[in-house]
Amino acid sequence: MRVEIWTDIACPWCYVGKARFDKALAAFPHRDRVEVVHRSFELDPGRAKGDVQPVLTMLTRKYGMSEAQAQAGEDNLGAQAAAEGLDYRTRDRDHGNTFDMHRLLHLANERGRQDELIQILYRANFAEARSVFSEGDERLVELAVEAGLDDAEVRRVLADPGAYADDVRADEREAAQLGANGVPFFVLDRAYGVSGAQPTEVFTQALTQAWGERSPLKLVDQGDAEACGPDGCAVPGR
Repeated sequence: MRVEIWTDIACPWCYVGKARFDKALAAFPHRDRVEVVHRSFELDPGRAKGDVQPVLTMLTRKYGMSEAQAQAGEDNLGAQAAAEGLDYRTRDRDHGNTFDMHRLLHLANERGRQDELIQILYRANFAEARSVFSEGDERLVELAVEAGLDDAEVRRVLADPGAYADDVRADEREAAQLGANGVPFFVLDRAYGVSGAQPTEVFTQALTQAWGERSPLKLVDQGDAEACGPDGCAVPGR
């Protein structure tokens, strides 16, 4: 079974939602047969790469709330994260463009290190004092190498703005086609969708239901026909 998760590194509910989903998956009896793929979704796709600002400033300008309201929201997110065992800095975080992170996540997927990289990026953005936005490519290289990616390959991707760009855009188009207008958005076997950072119990239910209702393969023709198997290939008589 495949689970696809549309997320953005700048999304705090994606950080919390992943922790809740991971708990459900860890307890799922068939977890070893579940493939998890992270898909790209930018919350702020129009933001220039060098446009970095404090989270509170972004929230007050984007949503028209007061700074006190924005800080209360951050404090609430900090409490939600703590309940899942996550560290979360409720003060002095910043916000910026995440496109290069998504490009690196596609590279990481090809190298079998995607889950490691997304977890490291979440930790760096939400829990650590150093910014993932204001230090430039060197910070991303450092984090990608920590996830197990090759230094030189990461630098090549970051130096080429077109590398994996089409993959990111394809993910975002697909999210729109599926009706995902916010993240996190979970799709199980292209049959079930779960929107938002739901409680762990909801993810457990979704995994169980999706697994139990998978359609068995229906054979079109049950007749005998030549085929190859573990013991070799049948050779028709002459």
